[in-house]
Amino acid sequence: MEQQLDELETKARRARAATRPLAFLPTSVKNRALKAVAEGLKDCSDRVIAANREDYAEARTSGMSLSMLDRLLLDDARIAGMATDVLTVAGLPDPIGQVFDNRTLTNGLQLSKRRVPLGVIAAIYESRPNVTIDIASLCLKAGNACILRGGREARRSNLALAGVVQAACRAEGVPEGAVEFIESTDRSLVTRLLRMREYIDLVIPRGGAELIRLVAENAAMAVVTGGIGVCHAYIDRGADVDMALRIVDNAKVQRPTVCNALDCVLVHQDIAKTFLPRLRELWKASGVEMRCDETAIALLGGAESGRVVKALPGDWGKEFLSLVAAIKVVGSLDEALAHIERFGSGHSEAIVTKDYAASRRFQTEVDAACVYVNASTRFTDGSQFGMGAEIGISTQKFHARGPMALEEITSYKWVALGDGQTRQ
Repeated sequence: MEQQLDELETKARRARAATRPLAFLPTSVKNRALKAVAEGLKDCSDRVIAANREDYAEARTSGMSLSMLDRLLLDDARIAGMATDVLTVAGLPDPIGQVFDNRTLTNGLQLSKRRVPLGVIAAIYESRPNVTIDIASLCLKAGNACILRGGREARRSNLALAGVVQAACRAEGVPEGAVEFIESTDRSLVTRLLRMREYIDLVIPRGGAELIRLVAENAAMAVVTGGIGVCHAYIDRGADVDMALRIVDNAKVQRPTVCNALDCVLVHQDIAKTFLPRLRELWKASGVEMRCDETAIALLGGAESGRVVKALPGDWGKEFLSLVAAIKVVGSLDEALAHIERFGSGHSEAIVTKDYAASRRFQTEVDAACVYVNASTRFTDGSQFGMGAEIGISTQKFHARGPMALEEITSYKWVALGDGQTRQ
């Protein structure tokens, strides 16, 4: 245990020491390192996949859920996607040093804000080895040091990926300590890490509700929480039914194990009789279980074993992370908005409608990080938003909201340029 604490202390100190040289690291060096990471992912893909296979086999034997297994899995396509995202980050403008909000006061003092790194960002995450690459690449581009602490279930995968990043950083002259990976998976280290305010400026948990609650309640430094996505799609009376079916099907079926997948469909009563039978036929082929309120069951001709079942109270506000969706018929947009307000998690909400007034009300009144009109909730993702990757998806309102990328992991300082001004 003492040796493990030494590892944590040593790596935290190195990360803190790296923050000053990182803050002034030329963009060209950062971009070269990121391109080297992308190349390293391609060159080392066989080794990374071999490590991941060991993790996956062990996790499956332990009884890990299908949703977590899906997040754990790496293959050639996913590694290629990670490399592409890293190159996208390299191609984005460097936020550090950007000057904005220029103004001149009546006394001639010229004020502006200049973007600066946050410092040291710690990430505690479960099952998602891609987070190792996402956070390391974004932190590097934004001039932050990072401390990565993955879960036991992905230890081999994370270690291989962190090795790729660290090798690329060494080769391109990035300061030592810029990317630190905690190899020990002892859970007691998390408690110690969360108290290291002298070294860490921000901590981001990526995982289930239990992990997020643990970090939020125990961290001595700032925390950005999110990732729990109870996502709704409201099918308005003015919806194009074909469009609504495409959107709902994509949001639920395309990848059901992630936080931006659809969990609940709210259907206006005026369109439910047409929409719901077609949705049942569409989802029959995909194996989606529909947990319906009494009105929806009646419109579908009754419950059907294994496909259409009666919703239980706990199904409203539940993140399923599987081929299961709750279905409710509502009498109005007001009822849909009230349901989302009560059961939503502030992640992603969608309306499908041709009614401009309804869409405007939905955009204005729904309180969520991402609000969609006639589009799938599956787009809530840093890569899909053109950010290259994401540190996480924040469902809180301070200091960032939604997919967090480069700007969200920077701060700013005021710069005042004077010509002898003194305060009267």
